[in-house]
Amino acid sequence: DAIGKSRAASGMMGGNDEREQTLNQLLAEMDGFGTESSPVIVLAATNRPEVLDAALLRPGRFDRQVLVDKPDFKGRCDILKVHMKDVKISPKVKVEDIARLTAGLAGADLANI
Repeated sequence: DAIGKSRAASGMMGGNDEREQTLNQLLAEMDGFGTESSPVIVLAATNRPEVLDAALLRPGRFDRQVLVDKPDFKGRCDILKVHMKDVKISPKVKVEDIARLTAGLAGADLANI
């Protein structure tokens, strides 16, 4: 979203010419990417899809979206186990109990517990 922020939203506040020029160039380059015999896959990530310029989401550009949601209970248990493996913890502390208390947290949040 640093490059792909909607141009309509920035127009009211004076905009950012360099960012808009970068976005326009990216869009032009993406229109020329790949062929059927030589496809090109471009990946991008954002945690703010609502601010993306609609032109980025047109067919042939970023037309497929994959939601990578926050981890479920099992996912939180797995993430916590990875980060707790080298930490001395009381046998009374259960990963499952921590996972139950951390619903809605992302992996980065869990790493900082």
